Amino acid sequence: MTTAIAIVLLAATLVFATLRPRRLPEAAAAVPAAVLVVVLDVVSPRGALDELGALGPTVGFLAAVLVLAHAADRAGVFRWAGAVATSWSRGNASRLLAVVFVIASVTTAALSLDATVVLLTPIVLVTAQNLRVRTKPHTYACTHLANSASLLLPIANLTNLLAFAATGVSFARFAAVMTLPWIVTILVEYLIFRRFFARDLAAGSDADRPTQADAAAADRPRAPRFALVVLGATLIGFAAFEPLGLHPAWVALAGALTIGVRDVLTTPRGHRSRVAGQLALASNPAFCAFVFALGVVVLAVRNTGLGHAVADLAPSTPTLVGLLGTAVLAAVLANVLNNLPATLLLVPVVAHSPALVFAVLLGVNIGPNLTYVGSLATLLWREVLHARDHVPDTRTFLALGAMTVPACLLAACVALWVALRATGTA
Repeated sequence: MTTAIAIVLLAATLVFATLRPRRLPEAAAAVPAAVLVVVLDVVSPRGALDELGALGPTVGFLAAVLVLAHAADRAGVFRWAGAVATSWSRGNASRLLAVVFVIASVTTAALSLDATVVLLTPIVLVTAQNLRVRTKPHTYACTHLANSASLLLPIANLTNLLAFAATGVSFARFAAVMTLPWIVTILVEYLIFRRFFARDLAAGSDADRPTQADAAAADRPRAPRFALVVLGATLIGFAAFEPLGLHPAWVALAGALTIGVRDVLTTPRGHRSRVAGQLALASNPAFCAFVFALGVVVLAVRNTGLGHAVADLAPSTPTLVGLLGTAVLAAVLANVLNNLPATLLLVPVVAHSPALVFAVLLGVNIGPNLTYVGSLATLLWREVLHARDHVPDTRTFLALGAMTVPACLLAACVALWVALRATGTA
């Protein structure tokens, strides 16, 4: 009975988060579900409190990074990135795709996948439209890289944040282990994109369009140097202060406040409170509540028959076959349950081996490119395009995912196996 209750509540929570009826936040279903698993004694009150306490630093980190991304957007970082893409592409669709891959990969790694989906995707869409090239390759690149390019740093994805502590490694070591899988995954994605969208790229590359590119370059905004310097210093701070015991959430918050306070002070007096309020709301308290509640609901599932079944399926040794098996299991669970509950379910099972935790991240970050429900970021990307009358084609999305996900998982697992040995990580 407890297994059935836990699974039904988790399924209801995920369906609600996917459909978002009446635009209600995900927490509107997750919080009552979390309360129910405690009231029905599927999870003890002490167990729920322990789970909330364990998730606290991670959710605080998430809130700080969201504010940092919003502050960077207000400073003009993404508008400037769009102008750079226009200038470097010179109106050529193939070059624009390469530039988008670079910008989206860096944005995802440094500012999280939400920044790529919500802030960069509209910029890329407008850039492609202004250059009169087909938009599909470039907008689809944003959603794929929001997932697969989030492997590099703990801050890039909530799944990474949830698993970071379980790896038992430092911020710098995490990046060192994931650098090769990150690069390999992006390269494989790029090669497949070039082949998959060959007709679209050729149609937009019959000839360069220097006129449009030059016109855009003439209107190119100044580089937001202050914001870029602060973002760079924040990334360095993550690696520098974490070994000293300072949680990365405080570093992210310091970066967000540095950009945000300058923004508020340079705003006319009558509008300062509004700008400050927008920065505070950028932390997305409703989504943070959703993560807390989802953790309690997944804890209920983890303690029941389904959790034990997953534990039985998970490999126990970090051989190359074990890494691949773990990544595939994580990818399947991500597309069945969504990548957040998949992470919460699998990480405790493989926490005895940092190498297997890294393999879980390959699965829950690359795997969601297979279906819309694989990650909330992909669902959000679809909403972003719908809001701009640019409805994505489901058949194209599924076909592209069927090509990229297996190839990227295999290549990334081999790269991870090499990286683990090169860095001496067990």
